[in-house]
Amino acid sequence: MRLISWNLLRRVGAEAREVAALIDEHKPDLMLMQEATESIAQVTDLCGGWFYRAPMQGRIYGLAAWSPVPLIEPGTVRLPASVMPGRVPPRLALVVEAGGITFANVHLSHGQMLNRLQLRHIARLIDGPAAILGDYNAVGPIRLRGFRDVGPRQTTCRAGEMVPFRLDRCMVRGLHAHETRVLARGSSDHHPIVVTLAAACG
Repeated sequence: MRLISWNLLRRVGAEAREVAALIDEHKPDLMLMQEATESIAQVTDLCGGWFYRAPMQGRIYGLAAWSPVPLIEPGTVRLPASVMPGRVPPRLALVVEAGGITFANVHLSHGQMLNRLQLRHIARLIDGPAAILGDYNAVGPIRLRGFRDVGPRQTTCRAGEMVPFRLDRCMVRGLHAHETRVLARGSSDHHPIVVTLAAACG
C-alpha cells in the first residue's frame, strides 16, 4: 500500500485543490492529513474517493483520511494529555483499517516525554500489522517496543526562521517499507511524506 501523510497547516496552508493534485500525481491507497479544516472535505469533489475527518476539541482543525475506495468508519483514540496550566486540549489519534493493516494518523504533542507516552499508548491499543504515521513533533530517536522507524530520514518541517526538523514519521510493526520519500512542501510548513508498505516476510 502506498501512503501519504501531510500536515496541511490549518487555515493558511494547503487547500483541498493541493491535496487533490497530490493524490492525482502519486495515486496513494490512503492519504492521512493533520491540521485539516472542514474545507478539506472538498477534495472528494475534485478527485472523488472517500473522506473522513475527526475534529480536534477546541481547534479549527483535526485529523483526516482520504481513500480511493470506501473504508470502515475510523475510530479515534484519546491520547494522554499534559496536566500543566495552559495546556492545549487533549489530542486524538485517528485509527483507520485498510488492507488488513491498522493505521494510526497522529498529530502528537510538542513535549518530548509526552509525545513518546502518547505513542506507547497507541501501540498498546492497536493489534496486528500496524503503522503510526503523521506529525510526531518529536526530536531525536524514538524507541517503541515492536515498532521500527521506516519513514524518510530527511527533514520535513521548517516553520518561519526555525531550524528544520524531521517531525513527520512512520513507525511500523509487522510491515516492510519499499519506498520512502519526502515530497515538495507546497503551501504548508511541512513536507508530505510517502511510504509504500507491504507485509513483512516471515
